[in-house]
Amino acid sequence: MTQGYEALRHGAACLDLSTRGRIIARGRDRARLLHNVTSNDVKRMTPGSGAYAFLLTPQGRVQADLNLLCFSDHFLIDTEPELREKVQQLILKYKVADQVELEDITGGSAEIGIEGPGAAALLESRGALVPAEPYAHTPWGDSLVANLSVTGQPGFRIFGPAAEAGSFLNAGARLASESDIRLVRIENGRPRFGEDIRETSLPQETQQMHAVSFQKGCYIGQEIVERIRAQGHVNKKLVRLAIDGAVAPPPGTKLGVEGKDAGELTSAVYSPALGQVAALAYARIPFTEPGTIFEAGEFRGHVV
Repeated sequence: MTQGYEALRHGAACLDLSTRGRIIARGRDRARLLHNVTSNDVKRMTPGSGAYAFLLTPQGRVQADLNLLCFSDHFLIDTEPELREKVQQLILKYKVADQVELEDITGGSAEIGIEGPGAAALLESRGALVPAEPYAHTPWGDSLVANLSVTGQPGFRIFGPAAEAGSFLNAGARLASESDIRLVRIENGRPRFGEDIRETSLPQETQQMHAVSFQKGCYIGQEIVERIRAQGHVNKKLVRLAIDGAVAPPPGTKLGVEGKDAGELTSAVYSPALGQVAALAYARIPFTEPGTIFEAGEFRGHVV
């Protein structure tokens, strides 16, 4: 086990997330436009609050995911590095006559994660006012502290000037590598767009329903999302798996239960703490119950 992994699990780890996309949305119609193109209830957001949301196609498929942080005069959009340009294009596609401007501030800013059971205490010891609610955020000098986690561990995100990134990285937490982050994320069943959440995925399939509001008005893709809710089910769902052995099967490995097609693996990694492979997979609904035994190629495992 690496020091970064141990810190994520038992202390406080520092994550350099500055390659993630950061986009500012300004203009008097910013809330209306973001409300109309995302799956969550933007109009109900107040300064200091935030939310996780999807951008969907009219057919209800997930095109991107993002974190939205609300301020008095703008929104901060935080998204995966690969989605920076795509998110802007998808939002501006529906701008029409709305008075909205998007500014990509990724290059001139920094984004650092402090995650692990000791994250809050570490930040408080450095004078930060730690927000208690998920996606809530508070100012910290020239920076911002948000209640956001990329691994699924208790964690916070620091947004600030690029010049201050070095001081954040030396905040007293162990630096976690990309491998550490991915390992803990998969152990915790936290999906990532592009790996576990795909452009063919429906929101209900991902089981990330905190990204969807059923109280808001019309938005792109709403008809399909509501139809699925009315019908009561989808054909598959993303589930956590535990697989025997020390070798992680590759993405795309087919799952079987008593000779029946049970689904497909999306990501897997050997967990030294668990002594087995932790994985995520889309499983067909009859095989999603915890404890269900399956085969994944030459390996065996069960649904967690």
